[in-house]
Amino acid sequence: MPVLAIVFIMLLALIALASLLSSAETSVTAVSKAKLHSLAKKGDPKAKLVLELQKNVGLSLSTILLFNTLCLTIVNNNIGDIAADLFGKEAIIFASFAMTIIITVYAETLPKIIAVNSPEKVLMLLIRPLWVVFRVFRPITLAINNFARAHLRLFGIKSNANDEFAALEELRGAIDMHFAHEKPDANNERAMLKSILDLREVSVGEIMTHRKNVTMVNANDAPSEIVKQVLESPFTRVPLYKNDTDNIVGIIHSKALLRYVNAHQDSLDKLDIVSVAAAPWFIPETADLIEQLQAFKNRREHFAIVVDEYGAFNGIVTLEDILEEIVGDITDEHDIAVRGIRPQEDGSFIIDGTVTIRDVNRQLNWELPDEEASTMAGLVLYEIRAIPEVGQSFNIHGYHFEILRRHRNQITLLKIKSITSQN
Repeated sequence: MPVLAIVFIMLLALIALASLLSSAETSVTAVSKAKLHSLAKKGDPKAKLVLELQKNVGLSLSTILLFNTLCLTIVNNNIGDIAADLFGKEAIIFASFAMTIIITVYAETLPKIIAVNSPEKVLMLLIRPLWVVFRVFRPITLAINNFARAHLRLFGIKSNANDEFAALEELRGAIDMHFAHEKPDANNERAMLKSILDLREVSVGEIMTHRKNVTMVNANDAPSEIVKQVLESPFTRVPLYKNDTDNIVGIIHSKALLRYVNAHQDSLDKLDIVSVAAAPWFIPETADLIEQLQAFKNRREHFAIVVDEYGAFNGIVTLEDILEEIVGDITDEHDIAVRGIRPQEDGSFIIDGTVTIRDVNRQLNWELPDEEASTMAGLVLYEIRAIPEVGQSFNIHGYHFEILRRHRNQITLLKIKSITSQN
C-alpha cells in the first residue's frame, strides 16, 4: 500500500478519534448526575468511573481538549502535504478549506448534537478508553491547569469559588424547566421544591413569631389563673416567664398541665406550675433553617425560644414554622384565621405590617427584596429611612405603598398595589 494512502487512512482515523472526543466533551457537561448516582448505587462500574471523572470536571475537560487539539493539529499539518503531493501546491488551499468543513461537520457539530441528545449512552460507551486517556495525559493536563490557574489568580479570579451556588442555580433551573409546561396546579409542587433549596438562605429570625405576638404566662400569677390562660390559648406550648418576659423559666405543654391538674384536683391553688414546665431551649436568631430543622430532629423537640446577639428574648420558632416555609401555611382547627393579606376589588391588597416579605412574595407571586428587612413594615422603614405618617404613600420596587394605620412608631397596616396593574 502506498505511503500516502497509509497516511491518509491515519488522518481519517484521527478525525474519527477527534469526533469521539468532541462527543465526550459535551457528554461530560450534559450528563445527568442524578442518573449517574442512581446507576452507581445499583453497582454499575461505568457510572462509578464517570462520577470519578466528574469530581474534577475542569481537569477532565482539559484532558479531552488537549487530546482533541493534538489530533486535529496533526490532521491540519499533514493534509496540505498530501494534497500538494497528489495535485500540486495549488491544491493546498482547497484541501484546507475542505478539511475545515469536514472537521466542523464530522468532528464538532454532529458529535456534539448526538452527545446532547444521549449524554449518558455516549459516556457509558466511551468511558473506558477515556479513562486510559485521562491517566496517560494527567501529568501534562495538571501542569497546564496549574499554569492557567496562576493566570486567573493574577486577575483575582478564584476557580471553583461558586461551585455550590452554581449547583443550586442549576437545580432551580431544572425545576423551572420541568414545570414549564405543567398545569397551573403543579405550581405548588414547584414552589415546594424551590423552597427546600432556599432553606439554607433563610434565618430563624426571618420566620419566627415576634415576641409581641407570643402568648405567655407569668409564673407569679395564681396557679388557677395560669391553668385558665393556658387552656384558653389556641397553642399547645406556652412560654412561662418570671417577673420579666426576658426571664423565661420554662415551656408549659397543655397536655402535661392537664395531666398534672387532673392528679391534683383538690389543691389547684397549691400547684407548682414551674415543676410542670419543660426546660426552655434557646437558639440564636441567625441560625439557618436547615440547621434548625436538623436540631429539631436531633433533640426531638418542636419548639424553641429565639434570642438576639445580646441574649434578649426575640420570639419563638416551631417545627411547623419551618415546614410551612416548604409547603405553605398549615392550618388546623386551632389556628387563628387571620392571614394578614386581604385582596381588594381594585386589585390592591391590605397587608398587616408584621406579615413577612417571604409570605407576601409566595402568596402573591411578587418579587419584593427581603435581604435587608423581613416584614412589610420593615421594608418600608428601610426604603424611606424615616417613620411615615398615616396617609403617606410611596413607590417601592414597582409597587405603590400607602400607610393606613400606625401605632406609635410601628406601621401596622398598609395598602399595596402593583404599579403595572395600576397603570
